[in-house]
Amino acid sequence: MRITECRVNHVTEPMGYSTDRVSFSWKTEDARGHRQAGAKIRVWEKDEPEKVVYDGEWGMLNSLSEVVPLSLRPRTAYSWTVSVRSDAGEEAVSGENRLETGKKDEPWTGRWISCDPGEPRLPVFCRRFSLERPDVRKARLYVSGLGVYEAHLNSHRIGDERLTPYCNNYTAWVQYQTWDVTPWLEGENLLEIALGNGWYNGRYGFTTRPGGGGFYGDRWKLIAELHVTYTDGSEQVIASDRSWTVRRSRITFSSIYDGEHRDDTLPEVPETQAEETGETLPLRERLSLPVRVQEERPAAELLHTPKDEWVYDLGQNLTGTFRLRVHEPRGTRIHVQVGEVLQDGCFYRENLRSAKAEYWYVSDGKEHVLEPKFTFYGYRYAKVEGITAPAKEDFTALVLYSDVMEAGRLTTGHGKINQLISNIRWGQKGNFLDVPTDCPQRDERMGWTADTQVFVPTACFFTDSAAFYRKFLFDLRTEQKQFHGMVPDVVPSVGHAGQGSSVWGDAGTIIPWMLYVFYGDKGILEESLESMEAWVDYIRREDGDHRGWGQHFHYGDWVALDHPTGLKDEVRGGTEDAFIAYVYYMYSARLTARAARVLGRSAEAEKYDGIADEVLGYIRDEYFTPNGRCAITTQTGYVLTLYYHLTGQREKALRSLKSLIRAKGNKFVTGFVGTPLIQRVLSAEGEDVLAYHILFNEEYPGWLYEVNLGATTIWERWNSMEADGRVSSTGMNSFNHYAYGSVGEWMWRTMAGLNPDPDAPGFRRVILRPVPHGKLGSLQADYDSPAGRYHVDWQVEGDRKVTLHVTVPFDCEAVLRLPWARDWEEKTLESGSYTFELEARDSLRPTYSIKDTVGDLLEDLRARKTLLRYLRVNHLPEHQRTRTAEDMWEEAGLRRKPKEDLVQLNAELMQIEK
Repeated sequence: MRITECRVNHVTEPMGYSTDRVSFSWKTEDARGHRQAGAKIRVWEKDEPEKVVYDGEWGMLNSLSEVVPLSLRPRTAYSWTVSVRSDAGEEAVSGENRLETGKKDEPWTGRWISCDPGEPRLPVFCRRFSLERPDVRKARLYVSGLGVYEAHLNSHRIGDERLTPYCNNYTAWVQYQTWDVTPWLEGENLLEIALGNGWYNGRYGFTTRPGGGGFYGDRWKLIAELHVTYTDGSEQVIASDRSWTVRRSRITFSSIYDGEHRDDTLPEVPETQAEETGETLPLRERLSLPVRVQEERPAAELLHTPKDEWVYDLGQNLTGTFRLRVHEPRGTRIHVQVGEVLQDGCFYRENLRSAKAEYWYVSDGKEHVLEPKFTFYGYRYAKVEGITAPAKEDFTALVLYSDVMEAGRLTTGHGKINQLISNIRWGQKGNFLDVPTDCPQRDERMGWTADTQVFVPTACFFTDSAAFYRKFLFDLRTEQKQFHGMVPDVVPSVGHAGQGSSVWGDAGTIIPWMLYVFYGDKGILEESLESMEAWVDYIRREDGDHRGWGQHFHYGDWVALDHPTGLKDEVRGGTEDAFIAYVYYMYSARLTARAARVLGRSAEAEKYDGIADEVLGYIRDEYFTPNGRCAITTQTGYVLTLYYHLTGQREKALRSLKSLIRAKGNKFVTGFVGTPLIQRVLSAEGEDVLAYHILFNEEYPGWLYEVNLGATTIWERWNSMEADGRVSSTGMNSFNHYAYGSVGEWMWRTMAGLNPDPDAPGFRRVILRPVPHGKLGSLQADYDSPAGRYHVDWQVEGDRKVTLHVTVPFDCEAVLRLPWARDWEEKTLESGSYTFELEARDSLRPTYSIKDTVGDLLEDLRARKTLLRYLRVNHLPEHQRTRTAEDMWEEAGLRRKPKEDLVQLNAELMQIEK
């Protein structure tokens, strides 16, 4: 038995992270036993092992997140171990793990310093100092620079993170980082910290425009303290103040949206003295995970386009910067622009709107490897100008995203589905650069709350996202306090708060609950419960006695395809906004009640359950007939009806939903609200075949339609590109927009079958319901849950044979439900590995037959061609299209159609896979 993945607040060996709450977690592997019988945690000061600050007793600790009451000192390193016993009598002790605090509540001796903002060349703040003595035990740099900073000590870059101190609601808090700089100290030292504009005092959000200042600030600012500790415990502190000097870099411009300019022909200028700003900004220890160069991708191809352009193709839409090797004569201006797609084989960037997304360089005549410092791009293609002889090997993409560890790996026997899975993953990578953004390329890149909340379960299946979202929720709560409980449309709001929209604002309740279900960390609910209550209370006030919530502006089923106008560029769906608003009002109240109940707060639970019941009553009175028929007759309307249990007439609602899907050719027309749920609803109602049919659809609208057009990420709109390869719109069109990647949740829950049980969160217990399909052929899924690794592997052999392999981790159980399997009874599996040889009740390679409706047959081109050879049914009214081909044949049989032809039609249809 061994103990692995020991973490504090979901971070491995954190240095300088917030320790307002300290929770420990771990995993146990290779145990003979099935259950944890006991555990204990021990914490001590690393440099003084005799100073034990916590030595717990053996008990039934929560390995997912055990909160320990610790009194931690500022700027102190701690070590900790966890010991675990199993029900088989085994015992193991983890290796020594580390935790180091930041400054906590300790006053800063450093002062915020700045410089002349009128000089466009970006500043580098400098401090020369000598060590007082050579016996250094450790050295730590505590620093924050606004907008973004990069630090060097004696020419050594400090850390490998990019764009620190990251993006957050700067009016409420400013993060600082803690760096171990011990290895680079010398007798005489030079500390240099370069600043760029970033999100703070550069163009960001809808309220700033090209040429304007930043939303949060209008000048560069820096605060720093370098603490050198000697072997006898004495300290030397080098703190930011007016004694620091400022030199100017050769970077003349930096912008998150517009890129960066560098001119190496500029002369050195004399250093000037820094000035103290006199400000006291709200500094806090970091919550953001590191943003690093996670991958490097050499150019896949260098294109010479019909317009005589040189364009590097990375082969993948991604987020990051680049390295470009250049060697051109002095004064040569080199220009790099980026884009997501080509048009007519040529470079294209109109969908970036006002974002320039470029890099300018003026050569000094020497060879250089260019790399932007203070910006990032969303791109696949990079056009270069000013280079005499560009070469493919000169360009490398640097992929940037937050340090979220991979948790899930999902592979199937279907190449296009695997590409879709890759598209979902790359969409997450591209939009996980500190803030969960909507898109990474145009003049937006903001934390839209609806995009975030619909994707959370998918993100948590593919990556360990607890710490990443914890930072986002902290920002959300700071924004919410400014708006009296309202959750803004984007976080940080950057002047675009709105008035609170359903689905968007409901991120404040949905995200905490989803994180609790996935990670089993009650602390996330404890941190968020007040925020959850505040959002529901805000809606309640707005609703009043006159149902004012339904009269608010709401985004509704955003970019759905069923708006009555039918316009290509329409962004509003056809489902009534007020209906959606009240459904999510009810859901948020219910989730708040559940969270309160988990935390043992029964009074709050009863209050918010009461609100949910009252709103549900209103929904049923307003939107349902006495017999349970929903008045909102859209696909999304019925999806919400079924998913949120709005009516007892589920069979009637399901028939209506299937009829609406059939009327659209067995395709969906849903937007941000309906799409994440439609397949989950179908599978929950036993309609896995139809859910798979939607997945496999290769026509517009559908995920494989995008794959067939070369997509390597998820698009913002179903018609972001037309079938002929033309971009459909430039007004609002992103080719890396992960919201519709939320289908990944259904893939994990249905294809792989992993469903976390909210009553045993953190995957302590799962409902395991994998649904094989012959068209997929096989599936392999590994999920490193907070409790350990689950493995699901199935292969379809022939029409009905299935081999299923399952592994359940230590201290977990899986309730295995296989309703599609013949002679199967539900089983509960303890930890261990299992193999099952199964036979399906029905064919796992579903085909058409005369039992299918005429409407379904006509919508499939292959089935349509076959059917029309036997029956003239292509111009039937809608009510006739819902009848089976066999029923229609019986009518035709009255006119003496040969029965043998019916048998032959059925045989031919059964050769066509659905």
